[in-house]
This record gives sequence, structure tokens and C-alpha cells, in this order.
Amino acid sequence: MTEKNHYPIGTPNKAWGDAEKQEWLSQQGVKRSYHDEVIMKVEALKTDFEVIQYGALPYDEERYPLFAVKSQNWDETKQTLLVTGGVHGYETSGVQGALLLLKTRAKDYCRDFNVLVAPCLSPWGYESINRWNPMTVDPNRSFFEGSGSPEATQFMKLLEDLSPDILCHIDLHETTDTDNSEFRPALAARDGVVDKYSEIPDGFYVVGDTNRPAPGFQKAIIDSVREVTHIALPDSEGNIIGAPLEQDGVINYDKIKLKLCGGVTQASYVSTTEVYPDSPKSNDEICCLAQVAAIVGGFDYVLSEMNKG
Repeated sequence: MTEKNHYPIGTPNKAWGDAEKQEWLSQQGVKRSYHDEVIMKVEALKTDFEVIQYGALPYDEERYPLFAVKSQNWDETKQTLLVTGGVHGYETSGVQGALLLLKTRAKDYCRDFNVLVAPCLSPWGYESINRWNPMTVDPNRSFFEGSGSPEATQFMKLLEDLSPDILCHIDLHETTDTDNSEFRPALAARDGVVDKYSEIPDGFYVVGDTNRPAPGFQKAIIDSVREVTHIALPDSEGNIIGAPLEQDGVINYDKIKLKLCGGVTQASYVSTTEVYPDSPKSNDEICCLAQVAAIVGGFDYVLSEMNKG
């Protein structure tokens, strides 16, 4: 990032201190309602699921309670299917897709599995449309003790308390044009480094785990989503966001090493979805339907593998 186009907060090549972080925070504000768009929809699920409040964000505990939705007849002898959304609050279909799943398809799997869905881990980020929390900490790089992210810490405490046998974890995300226009430049400025440009792929893709790649599982997700929206193509170097393509629409990260939400469990089947809402071929409804299709494709694959055994 050059002097000419550096991020408007801070000094190029110099990491932010408290003053710069406070300046950034002072520019944030509420852009949509967590209560109206998330809490009200969660409350409406109480007829069919058990809704639990597992914490609240310390920035405003009354405004930002944290909810998880679980099978009514939780059975400790069953394995668990886990869905997380809104780890990055600005990624709308991650949150709304998780809620749509609960409204439409989640009950289909409750006979064979426990189902656990945390639709919005970062409600402050949802309201302010941000990747970070108020301390300029990225919750999706914070799934370790002492991370400075209450979003990650409180969710990890939920898993510790429930102690579920998690077989499958699907974490719902988006890759947006604002990743390049705002969030990556802000990250580079915060850390005092040069912003590394990466082409935004037009279409859906998933990120598997380097240590648990499960290629058949990832393919099932891609094949299911293909019925709803288009799959991202690699760039001229055969990469998607800088990572080599493993198969159509699939790249892998070391999720545990990177402290990602997708690395928080020991699940055999792990995938992070990436919807592209800025495509001219897409809209809000398609994005949410793609998230649901991804989950259904993954869950159906896991169920078929279990039945084979």
C-alpha cells in the first residue's frame, strides 16, 4: 500500500496504537438492527427448538445477547451437527442463512443427530457491518484462550459446557467486494504492513481444513450449491483468494493453526462456506438459499456415510 492510497487512519508501515484504534471505533455506528433481524427470528423458533442464551457481549450486554438453537430432544448418545454464522458480522447471509436453515430444514436431521446452530456470533459486527469487534480484533482469528474476542471466547465456553460429540461443523461466511475496498486495507493499516491484493472470486466456494480435507464432503456441498448459484472459478494462477484449488470450488486452510472458527472442534467434517453477494448474478435470497443448500448437501453426505457404517 503506497503513501498515496494508504488507509485514512494511521501512518503507513506503522502499526496502530490505542489512539488509532479509538479513532476507528469512533467512526462506527449502528446500520441495522440485531434485535429486529436476528433476535425476533430466534424467538420465533422456540416452538420447534430449544433456544439458549449462552452469553452476552460486554460492549452492551442488554443489546447483544448471544443465542444458540438446539434440538429439543438433545440426546448425548447422538453425534452433533453444528452450524455457525455471523462470526464476521458484516457477512449477512451467514446469519440469515443459518436462520433460514432453522426455519426450513434443520428439523429434518434431528431424528439422527443433535443439531446445534449459533446464527450470529458477532452481533456488534452485524449491527455495524464490520469484520472486527470494537477492539479491532477479528473474531475469526481468535478461537484460542485469551484472544481478546468475547465473541470467540463465549462460544468456546458454550461448547465446553455442552460437550457435544461434533461430527460435522459448517461455518457460514461471505467474500465481498468490501474485503478489498475496506477490510483488508484496514487490516494492513492496523498491523503496519503492505496490503496484499487478492482477486475477489465471482461465485460460491468452500474452504476445507488442510488436516481434515474430506474431499467427498466438500464436493457434496459444491454439487448441492450448484443447483442454486454459480461456483467460483480460480484465477489465472489456479488459486482462489491466494490458495490453490483442490477441486472445483474448494480450497483448504489450516484452520486450527489460523485460529479460525472452523478449527474450534475436532469434527471429522469441516467446511467454511463463502458466498459472493456482490455478483450481478446474485441477490440476498440467492445468497441465503446457497447457504442452506451448502448445509443440506453437507449434512446429507454425512448422513449417508453414517448409514453406510
